[in-house]
Amino acid sequence: MATMKDVAKLAGVSTSTVSHVINKTRFVSEEISERVNKAAKELNYYAPSALARSFKVNRTKTIGMLVTTSTNPFFGEVVKGVERSCYQQGYSLILCNTEGDHQRMHESINTLLQKRVDGLILMCATLEGEHFDIFEHYADIPVVVMDWGPMQFTSDKIQDNSLRGGYMAAKYLIDAGHSEIGCITGPLDRIQAEMRYNGYLQAMDEAGFSVEPSWVVEADFECEGGYNAFTQLHANGTLPSALVVANDMMAMGVINAANELGIQIPEQLSIIGYDDIHIAKFMSPSLTTIHQPKYRLGQAAVETLLTRLDEPETAPRIIELEPTLVERNSVKSLRS
Repeated sequence: MATMKDVAKLAGVSTSTVSHVINKTRFVSEEISERVNKAAKELNYYAPSALARSFKVNRTKTIGMLVTTSTNPFFGEVVKGVERSCYQQGYSLILCNTEGDHQRMHESINTLLQKRVDGLILMCATLEGEHFDIFEHYADIPVVVMDWGPMQFTSDKIQDNSLRGGYMAAKYLIDAGHSEIGCITGPLDRIQAEMRYNGYLQAMDEAGFSVEPSWVVEADFECEGGYNAFTQLHANGTLPSALVVANDMMAMGVINAANELGIQIPEQLSIIGYDDIHIAKFMSPSLTTIHQPKYRLGQAAVETLLTRLDEPETAPRIIELEPTLVERNSVKSLRS
């Protein structure tokens, strides 16, 4: 079955141009229109969305968002930024969650597109690398992705500078006098976890400190994962003096496990987290962490989507937001 992409290739134009010709959403010269229509006829192409999209002359002022369900409040805080920005821009938000299920993700995307949303925001990091044929039939609908790895479709991307954040976390511990520093990472097949770990390695290398393999444990970005990772690290033998933990939820699990084992924080073990979720300052002790601008991530996603609606022909963009350090009470300075 021919796709809009096939028509574009045969006609020598972009997929968005094909969409504009078929849906009559923008003026296209007579010559190009003839080429597109001829290619579509030759390939026997009839876009499933063409009839529906032909009725969409004006925007519906609706944005769809797909997010992975998680116990991590990080996602809720980002969604809050998206929701508030939509409201301020006069848009409605339709929110769907995937619960980590591939089929549900595809069905949700199909549902949102059928509801004629003006654009999509995708935030499903556990499902990176997916291929979506459906986007070829809705080429004129912009997509913005957040917290996701390599794409197999065209989109703008919003992300935090995870490499910088991981580096800042380890560097803060080093500056506090620590040299024996371990790391509890997120799942390293995810780009954010890999970059935070690489940042930690970079800071350790710059300081001339070796990384003890038994002090590095991979976990899952959830509280229970942090708890189990620290239990494993403790069972390995001698503990480091400090830990970089790749997100605040795992840090919460680490603190809980340490308390059960009678290890005092920060007197015996210093911990720095990542994300700065709202409850981080209410942990005991309050958590020193790397602040990820969650509200701004959501806001930037909406702004980028609306810009893409007005400027559909511009090249895809990657917008990277910078992390900052939040000092609280979970790190002990070893400096005299």
